[in-house]
Amino acid sequence: MARDVSSQFAPSWYSAFEGGNRQSREQRTRAFVRLWTTFMRARVFIAAVLLALQAFLAITANGPTWLVAVCTLHLGAAIFVLYGWRPVEQGSPMHPQWLLTIGVDVVVFAILQYFHVSDISYIPLFALPVLMSAILGPLMLALGTAASVTLYLLLEAWLSAPLLSDVSTNRFLQTALTGTGFFLVAALANQLAIRLAREEALVASSQAAARTQAQVNELVIEHLSVGVLVVDPHGVVRNANPAAQAMLLGEVSAQPAKLLLSARSSWHHLSALVSETFASGQSLEAETTIDNEDRPSQRLHARTKLTAQSGRRSGLCVLFLEDLREVEARVRTEKLASMGRMSAAVAHEIRNPLSAISQANALLDEEVREPAQKRLTSMIEQNAQRLSRIVDDILNVARAQPSQGLGASTSLPLDQMVRQITHEWTRQSRAERVLGVHTHAPAAHVAFDPEHLRRLLVNLLDNAIRHASGKPSSIRVITQPSGGDHIRLSVWSDGHPLEASVMRHLFEPFFSSESRSSGLGLYICRELCERYGAQIAYQRTRLDQREGNEFYVLMPAAAQPTAGGQPVQQSLSYPVVDSVATRASSTLSGDPPMATH
Repeated sequence: MARDVSSQFAPSWYSAFEGGNRQSREQRTRAFVRLWTTFMRARVFIAAVLLALQAFLAITANGPTWLVAVCTLHLGAAIFVLYGWRPVEQGSPMHPQWLLTIGVDVVVFAILQYFHVSDISYIPLFALPVLMSAILGPLMLALGTAASVTLYLLLEAWLSAPLLSDVSTNRFLQTALTGTGFFLVAALANQLAIRLAREEALVASSQAAARTQAQVNELVIEHLSVGVLVVDPHGVVRNANPAAQAMLLGEVSAQPAKLLLSARSSWHHLSALVSETFASGQSLEAETTIDNEDRPSQRLHARTKLTAQSGRRSGLCVLFLEDLREVEARVRTEKLASMGRMSAAVAHEIRNPLSAISQANALLDEEVREPAQKRLTSMIEQNAQRLSRIVDDILNVARAQPSQGLGASTSLPLDQMVRQITHEWTRQSRAERVLGVHTHAPAAHVAFDPEHLRRLLVNLLDNAIRHASGKPSSIRVITQPSGGDHIRLSVWSDGHPLEASVMRHLFEPFFSSESRSSGLGLYICRELCERYGAQIAYQRTRLDQREGNEFYVLMPAAAQPTAGGQPVQQSLSYPVVDSVATRASSTLSGDPPMATH
């Protein structure tokens, strides 16, 4: 049973390229045409030689001139078949082409042998049609050709000498041996031709598998995020995949030239590692840094591996380079998975004390009567509710739960909310001269929770101020319609361009270009946008003749709320509470809390 199941699977990836019907027919056809052309050219050459020989005998030895005419016709037939007839597939012994090739050769050679006037023997010429039928045709055709030649030789021996004489006995014995030789030649040549055809098909199949293997290897290596370099003992880079070119040169070349690892001072440590590998004959690994003049430095993990030596040729060193930032990003992703597994326990541990605080505050609120104490209990209640919502948001991010529906979201006037949030952020960050706010969507409403919109914008502003130059208007917040059903909110800063390795992981959790940040700010922004059907992205753009980094959010436009709706300013009515929420938001994004005033 197991044997039947295993037989259903292909033995290798390349079984589809081995022994396919169409490919086998094409290979067999090419080989057949090549051999057929060779034999036809040999026939033309032999026919031309026989014509010249008969013409010479007709002039010098008074030979029959009609033999010259026969050789002329033979040469014409050979040329006609070579240039005017397509080759015939194997296994068709009765095709007219065989009669015009093998049949004509046997008849012409027989006539020359019987009517020759000199001591020249034409019997060796019969080997040509025998070999041609054995190699180009089936075994039956080869044996038939050998039999016809043998019968002719026996008939010619019987007609040329009296029976029961010493001459006839010798002729018959010689004819029998010659015929036996023709039969052996036919059988052996046919078997050798079959064996060679099989070997050629096997070689072609192996070459196809090797080419496919090479193509698969090249495709895999080209798309690896790990840099791969092949270095010889002299430190010359024989080949490098695109990832390695990007790490060393900062760009990918379509036709990379050979590089010398000792050519640049920033590569000397790699050259030393390769030289040490060749000297010790063992694989080595090390962490290193490439200091580039035109781009930020890169921290790499380098590993070497020697190839096996073949004969007198020395082996090569394969150098693997891995960006440590990507390794750290994968570690951060694994940390996020671990955080998701711990989220249930954290929820119980935090929610239970919050419930106790809320209940105790409610009981305390019933006992107090003074307005100042009432304001304190109210602040405790509001902050407990906000802390509970923050815990829920973090747990939703960790568990990767589906986004909530938009039906419970509040329809907010975007420009009004942006002005209020930026005003508070400016006051707390002391960035009055740095920030410029440009609102161009006065009638636009978005379906966003006020606290989530605050967290989204504050995280983007905190990220912008860390990379901005600090000059006047080095940070811009812009709102404007985008199409008929979307509103565009963008935060621009005049910071330096982001590295390619950083751009690939911008919105991943626990990834940051700064050691002080936990890398959750942009990730939470993306999660909040996806929750409300919005999209966040990054681009390098020019504003007021200055290059800068822009994070923009495309939000679906929402209908305006009814007149009896609750005003959105309520969420911004307590400055002290807002400061607590802002510090909590900064803590989530991994940044130090901002000072309150």
